[in-house]
Amino acid sequence: MSRVYIKYIKRTLPLKRLAILLAVSVLAIAAGFLIYSSISKDIQVIENGNLLAAKTMGKNVRQALERMNITLSKDDYVSMPLDAALDVHDLNIINIKRAVPVNLIVDGENKTIMTYRDTVEEVIDEVGITLGALDRFEGVNPSDPVEEGMDIRLVRVKEEIVAENEYIPYETIEKPNNVMNVGETKVVTPGEYGVLKKNYKIVYEDGKPVSRSFVNEEVIKQAVNQIVEFGTVLNFRNSRGELIRYSKKLNMQATAYTASFEDTGKHPDHPAFGITYTGMRVRHGMIAVDPKVIPLGTKVYVEVPGPAPDYGFAIAADIGSAIKGNLIDLYFDSSSKVKAWGRRNVVVYILNEQNDDRWKQNYNPCQD
Repeated sequence: MSRVYIKYIKRTLPLKRLAILLAVSVLAIAAGFLIYSSISKDIQVIENGNLLAAKTMGKNVRQALERMNITLSKDDYVSMPLDAALDVHDLNIINIKRAVPVNLIVDGENKTIMTYRDTVEEVIDEVGITLGALDRFEGVNPSDPVEEGMDIRLVRVKEEIVAENEYIPYETIEKPNNVMNVGETKVVTPGEYGVLKKNYKIVYEDGKPVSRSFVNEEVIKQAVNQIVEFGTVLNFRNSRGELIRYSKKLNMQATAYTASFEDTGKHPDHPAFGITYTGMRVRHGMIAVDPKVIPLGTKVYVEVPGPAPDYGFAIAADIGSAIKGNLIDLYFDSSSKVKAWGRRNVVVYILNEQNDDRWKQNYNPCQD
């Protein structure tokens, strides 16, 4: 072999080796790329709305996120299970919602929770709080988006109808009683209070009353009016303590007479001696009157003002030619009594009960 050929061989041999090495490298890279392409997975991570696309050799979601340096907390939301296998052929979309702290104020408690929920309403559902029909949020609305550090206050609202009874006062109705004395009263029908039920609506917020409003009312029991009778019969007590009930009082003057001839014009042997105009035999307690002023047969009481004793109970049983108007004539059984009497001012009380026969009592008050 010539020296030239040997030199040629020595010069070209390294180049062939290099070419072979290059060819082998290219083939290896191409094969590796083909292998990588065949086993890598396409993923899109959407974190709080931000999109991050990548290819990964991780077998599952956890490995893929770790290789992307994405760290999760226990409260974060991941749309796929962490041990879920990634799909080689299709795009793997992983949604991540980062949990944020919010202050939940409800039922007397104030606590901070971590949540990835989108709205206030979703947070309430997440923690298992049941809303009452009247419950309300304070400072936020159910549809408000969740923000880090926000206060979510739920006010518990309850309405209650409360009944309260009130007394209905009764009226006192007074009626005259023509049998009872003035100053006397009698309860004929006792009064009874009625009962009025009033309904009020009380609104409670977190257990405390915040408003009270009238709803309606209902009469449970009607009041019973009290009926009181009052006496109308005028009366007084005389010096003997006797009750004198009268219907009319007359201020009059009184003279006195006996059955003597001087007073009546009749002698004892006269058939009408001692007989009054009404046919009654004269006696103490009979008086002569003007029938136009005091009708005959009227029972009266004759009072003498001052310290002198009263004439007392009497009956209008006689008349006299001189007895007119406000003059009466009192019968006495002796002339000395007539002279002692003379003429006096008297008060004549027409008795309320005309069946009162106390005029027949056998005594003369003037002698007391």
